[in-house]
Amino acid sequence: QVQLVESGGGLVQAGGSLRLSCAASGRTFSGYYMGWFRQAPGKEREPVATISRTGGSTYYVDSVKGRFTISRDNTKNTAYLQMNSLKPEDTAVYYCAASLVQCSGYWCYDYWGQGTQVTVSS
Repeated sequence: QVQLVESGGGLVQAGGSLRLSCAASGRTFSGYYMGWFRQAPGKEREPVATISRTGGSTYYVDSVKGRFTISRDNTKNTAYLQMNSLKPEDTAVYYCAASLVQCSGYWCYDYWGQGTQVTVSS
């Protein structure tokens, strides 16, 4: 089992930046694909970005391409989501998740963090 804890959320003005962290404990972190998802009020949870076990392959939803960067440090058992040029529509609860398979759908992910709120003001 893997335990995940997100941090780094908060309130930021449009155009600003935030860096989310996801600290993992439990089984070998490097054995899992990692993903960041978000859910806004009244909307379905959507994938934001995913990263392979070594970090060599990434996926981004179109709406964040060029603004967000997913990364991981397997020596620190931590995944990151650097978010730049934030927009009000990025406002959501952001979750990190771990999966044994490479997949961008939330249904593939077995372990989830508790979420961290990101609010972007206009």
